[in-house]
Amino acid sequence: MQIATDLLAPHIVRRGIEPYQTTFDAMRSYTDQRSADTPDQLWIVEHPPVYTLGLGADPSHVINPHAIPVVQTDRGGEVTFHGPGQVVIYLLMDLRRARPGARLFAREFVYNIEQAVIRTLEAYNLAGERKQGAPGIYVTDGPWQGAKIAALGLKIRGNGCTYHGVSLNVDMDLAPFSWINPCGYAGLATVDMNTLGVKASLGEVQTLLANQLIEHFAAPSA
Repeated sequence: MQIATDLLAPHIVRRGIEPYQTTFDAMRSYTDQRSADTPDQLWIVEHPPVYTLGLGADPSHVINPHAIPVVQTDRGGEVTFHGPGQVVIYLLMDLRRARPGARLFAREFVYNIEQAVIRTLEAYNLAGERKQGAPGIYVTDGPWQGAKIAALGLKIRGNGCTYHGVSLNVDMDLAPFSWINPCGYAGLATVDMNTLGVKASLGEVQTLLANQLIEHFAAPSA
């Protein structure tokens, strides 16, 4: 099957600093209006402080929001925090789109997102790993071993179209993570790249992670 050239790889859309609810509404609208020819997109965004709850989230995991807004979403997972200094990339993709030799399924989709984060961390000499039953990426070694550095939350509709995505902590105020049970785990340590000794700009890491995602999800030409 021949695929149009402009559908071979996700398009990058830089939305800048944007309130979470604005992005959330736009993601659903874009997905509602998708057709067979709608390009897959990666939305790069930075949010003002916000807590988001997944569909199965227990609100009691928000211990004290300290006036930070709490937004109910339709993604999977528990509660997480988004804020300045964090890379957030939303993946608006059609998993049923024919990619020769590489049609995507939910498990492979999640694995590839996590692998893109791991490769991004490797570029800064940081080691990250998965944990069984706990989506996201965790620090592998050193004094912050086991701390969470990246979170993952997705919505996959019945027609195979996805939205929501992945966040990677670069250089941010980590205190709001201590006001919740991150991803539903009491006492889970959360860290950012700056705390681990990496001095990198947010824009640099945004671009690197986006390129890693494109590398994992670009469809080969027929």
